[in-house]
Amino acid sequence: MGDSQGFLKYSRGDKRKQAVEERVHHFDEFVDAWEEPQYTKEAARCMDCGVPFCHNGCPLGNKIPDFNDAVYRGEWKEAFHILKSTNNFPEFTGRICPAPCEASCVLALHSDAVNIEHIEKEIAQRAFLEGWEKPVKSVDPTGKKVAVVGSGPAGLAAAEELFKKGHSVTVFERDEAAGGLLRFGIPDFKLNKEVVARRVSLMEKAGIHFRCGVEIGKDMTSEDLEATFDVIVLCTGSSVPRALPIPGKELDGIHFAMDYLTHQNRLISGVQAKVENRYHAGGKQVVVLGGGDTGADCVGTANRQKAAEVTQIELMERPPEQRITSNPWPEWPMTLTHSSSHEEGVERDWALLTKAFIGEGGKLTGIQTVRIEWKNTSTFEFAEIPNTEKIIPCDMALVAIGFIHPEHKGPVNQWKLALDDRGNIKTTGFQTSNPKVFAAGDCRRGQSLVVWAIQEGRQVAKAVEKYLEPVCVG
Repeated sequence: MGDSQGFLKYSRGDKRKQAVEERVHHFDEFVDAWEEPQYTKEAARCMDCGVPFCHNGCPLGNKIPDFNDAVYRGEWKEAFHILKSTNNFPEFTGRICPAPCEASCVLALHSDAVNIEHIEKEIAQRAFLEGWEKPVKSVDPTGKKVAVVGSGPAGLAAAEELFKKGHSVTVFERDEAAGGLLRFGIPDFKLNKEVVARRVSLMEKAGIHFRCGVEIGKDMTSEDLEATFDVIVLCTGSSVPRALPIPGKELDGIHFAMDYLTHQNRLISGVQAKVENRYHAGGKQVVVLGGGDTGADCVGTANRQKAAEVTQIELMERPPEQRITSNPWPEWPMTLTHSSSHEEGVERDWALLTKAFIGEGGKLTGIQTVRIEWKNTSTFEFAEIPNTEKIIPCDMALVAIGFIHPEHKGPVNQWKLALDDRGNIKTTGFQTSNPKVFAAGDCRRGQSLVVWAIQEGRQVAKAVEKYLEPVCVG
């Protein structure tokens, strides 16, 4: 630990963001790097705890006190090698991870946690600028061929780890470019797509093959895939959105959040040449249904598209400002959060049940809601409060209430893979009911974080490696 008094001397450094009135006019990233002294101070706040709970909070088990100490000493290359020992893609997690490591930082017991995420992002940035980040190398070729279906964070991590072991790896992606959710689901103002393309290019230079625009089960059958490769790893994500089966759901103006976000990402990349008015919020009264990260991404996108008004409503109660006794540290804090998108302008409301979509001439004009009182959140029991019905004017509704499971058409149905009670691919040690087929990421564990997807990709690679190990005789 470089400065044993650092956590007492320095307060948490806030991210340097471009002013709201400037950033809402573009889709570029708007969080800038600190000056060097601020990184030194922030790293000095790390207490090098006897039991670093941040390790447990991070799904990847990042060695946070170790790279913080290296940053404090100005040894950025050393910090990079420490970070890369557990995290394949720190340039992603340093931008879009909600930082569960910070929630379990011991300093958060009585003060503000170390700004771990911002330090991690700078380590990754310097690694690319200085040339420390290079294509991964593999051991001697094993002669084994592995197919990875899906190029999101889980698929990319699995591909890289398996390639290191000497296997020939081909990644199949049904979209026109690799990256999955990273490329098409997350807005550019949070994750510039050049960052994703840079990583994919590095993997291609290493020798990992990418076949984009190929949908397994349609353009290539699952049987052909199984006949061509020794192992298949499914990393197809959880892409079936949760719908609202209420009156008026067929009205024009109601869209799933991911369809909306994907359209904007394709416009920016140039793949989508023309704006589809149905997916553009300009001049519209927008209501976002759902209070999570995807909902916040819709808020930020709608503001940049110059929506007339943006409202975000949530079924659950308004979270408390501070932890309550039933939600102690180091658990994830179930407290009210204000994302950068919320800073840019939105009307937020909680404990509202959407009863129906209202329309005229087939077009959406409003959302009928009623306020509710929660009886038991664990059993999902609530009651409507009498005389609290209201109609929110709306001509664009974005449904961002999560995803239920992966798509079953294609490989899941063609291989007749076993499913769990939520409709996810059922596995034993990442292996599906077909011994040659493995699964990882959201398609296996359900909708989750990018950092969990990377960890799943790393873990499924270990399971595949064990499966491919030659049997010792004698």
